Amino acid sequence: MTKNRITSEEALAFHLEPSPGKFEISATVPMTTQRDLSLAYSPGVAVPCEAIAETPETAYDYTNKGNLVAVISNGTAVLGLGNLGALASKPVMEGKAVLFKRFADVNSIDIELDTEDTEAFINACKLMGPTFGGINLEDIKAPECFIIEQRLKEEMDIPVFHDDQHGTAVICAAGLLNALHISGKKIEDVKIVLNGAGAAGIACLELLKAMGAKHDNCIMCDTKGVIYQGRTEGMNQWKSAHAANTKLRTLEDAMKDADVFLGVSVKGAVTPDMVASMADNPVIFAMANPDPEITPEEAHEVRMDAIVATGRSDYPNQVNNVLGFPYLFRGALDIHARAINDEMKIACAHALANLAREDVPDEVAVAYGKTLSFGRDYIIPTPFDPRLIHRIPPAVARAGMDTGVARRPIIDMDAYELNLKSRMDPTANILRGINARARANQARMVFAEGDDPRVLRAAVMYQRSGLGKALVVGRPDDVKAKLEATGMADAVRELEVVNAANTMHLDSYKDFLYGRLQRRGFDKKDIHRLAARDRHVFGALMLAHGHGDGLVTGATRKSAHVLERINHVFEANAEHGAAGFTALMHKGRIVFIADTLVHEWPDENDLANIAESGARVARHMGLEPRVAFVSFSTFGYPVSERAEKMHLAPTVLDARGVDFEYEGEMTVDVALNAAAQKSYPFSRLTGPANILVVPARHSASISVKLMQEMGGATVIGPILTGLDQSIQICSTNATANDILNMAILAACEVGK
Repeated sequence: MTKNRITSEEALAFHLEPSPGKFEISATVPMTTQRDLSLAYSPGVAVPCEAIAETPETAYDYTNKGNLVAVISNGTAVLGLGNLGALASKPVMEGKAVLFKRFADVNSIDIELDTEDTEAFINACKLMGPTFGGINLEDIKAPECFIIEQRLKEEMDIPVFHDDQHGTAVICAAGLLNALHISGKKIEDVKIVLNGAGAAGIACLELLKAMGAKHDNCIMCDTKGVIYQGRTEGMNQWKSAHAANTKLRTLEDAMKDADVFLGVSVKGAVTPDMVASMADNPVIFAMANPDPEITPEEAHEVRMDAIVATGRSDYPNQVNNVLGFPYLFRGALDIHARAINDEMKIACAHALANLAREDVPDEVAVAYGKTLSFGRDYIIPTPFDPRLIHRIPPAVARAGMDTGVARRPIIDMDAYELNLKSRMDPTANILRGINARARANQARMVFAEGDDPRVLRAAVMYQRSGLGKALVVGRPDDVKAKLEATGMADAVRELEVVNAANTMHLDSYKDFLYGRLQRRGFDKKDIHRLAARDRHVFGALMLAHGHGDGLVTGATRKSAHVLERINHVFEANAEHGAAGFTALMHKGRIVFIADTLVHEWPDENDLANIAESGARVARHMGLEPRVAFVSFSTFGYPVSERAEKMHLAPTVLDARGVDFEYEGEMTVDVALNAAAQKSYPFSRLTGPANILVVPARHSASISVKLMQEMGGATVIGPILTGLDQSIQICSTNATANDILNMAILAACEVGK
């Protein structure tokens, strides 16, 4: 598998652009009129204040407390980097906050406390208790993390959860349940060896013992060897609680005939000989990051019967905390829980284990480029499984209600599950699926404008992300200088730079182009200038001759000019069915506007063709198409000859017998608003449209730019369709990330 390489420059740029940091705050209520302000603040705000003072529980009704988690750290154990301090831990805590939002729609704020004093840390958290529905402790060194969490759990009435401990433990437990199921073993019978007696390791053993593992069957090891009863060196109260009655003294001794190895320690801690000495069908969870205690390849060389999990995404069975903490908090918040207890964590583990045993949805297979099914290489669900959001929180919530920590039990669990399904942003899954398909295709992508730093950055990101090979059209010395200027000098050797001066194919390119254009007024001098000096034409010629799989261009010239140049090489015009679709993504919705690129003033037949092309694009991106022909009139009123073609276009599709929903003509609100659609019960649309076919290119351009500038929509496109080759045209104001997205679309052959 191609490794995903991330450079320091990319990581810094990601955190810097488009604005510093990883999230912002936005209002959920209108704030436009004086009345709005009066309701939001003074005098209206006094009413909920009085209500909460009288009945504190109503804070969950009138404020965001019920969906707000604090991610709190003092930076004493940041990732594997050590004690970097509170301020340097902020990027990690912001990252944790956006994971809460992305995976479980939990609002989260990061808080970095500049103290290593345990009591000061505890007091600060307690004082902030009224603000939050839960607290996620993060990157706090041991043993202080144990003391802080235990005290806060005892003294606060909201869930307090140290993810470095319990998040790892829950996912580990879920995977182990399935690994033992496959091995035909029971948790109460197996011998478990754990290496790494820190926060995560201790939490793993505590949870497994709560789930039935026997105390003396669990051998914990640290850098000094086995933690046994009577040992005094390097001990503390948390290690002592797991001291076993055993004569074993080293990790090597402990591994003999062990059924399970759990590693939260360091690279290379386990040798092949240790694995060879384990019992039949051993289970090895080598969870050290970034490099495991032993790699799956090394383990399988000596034991083909081993089931191996790691903390890495490039191996099967990734033990990933993002499978746990978002959904644990989602379930806890939704019952207004006072705590997250062992029963809730165990319920989470069982729910995850059960989910992995079920058939895997098609979208997961598409995202990962392979079919997944329960077995030795799939014992834990993938982080992008869309079922997680509506399967794990209900299990957590039920456990919380059964154990008495729920302030507000959920009465209708079916309705709750439906609500969870509706919370997540579907556009995230669409974009993830496209990325996965691009990675599977490994396309050779031609970046035609190698003299632009944005294009060069996009090309480097494309290749380093493992998406395929980047071919840059440009001059080697110019490319080298521009990469050095952008801090990416190390990428010079990675990119393949192609131009007319260093290709052996120029003569065949010119012959091909002359054959196409000789009867359009172009002589051989014109052909040489086009083929040798115009990068858009040169890039298209590379594609036409199979010297690339996709083409991205347009960042430096207007799209009309670029399309004209491409049309010299391919039939990229309205007469041959070309069209452009711009995707608008906003507040969890995706809508395509067409035609935004090719047709100046389409007639009803052109509009029908555009609709059919749009349906193909939508399906290629994982959507079931619903087309609306939009105008300023709805179903014939008001009457206007300008709207007539929009009225006729559906009848053209009627005659063609297409296999997707379409309707028109109609105004945009009727097309997109389910409530407005109810006024037209005869409409053939079963829900809001996701493809808007507009009367002309100027109206398409106005619509897109208005939504982008005023509505804050994310814009992808225009996506060029109707060609035999995969070509995408960027806008001149595109960022490097925008250009990369267009390359990904080209790699997926969206629109081809």
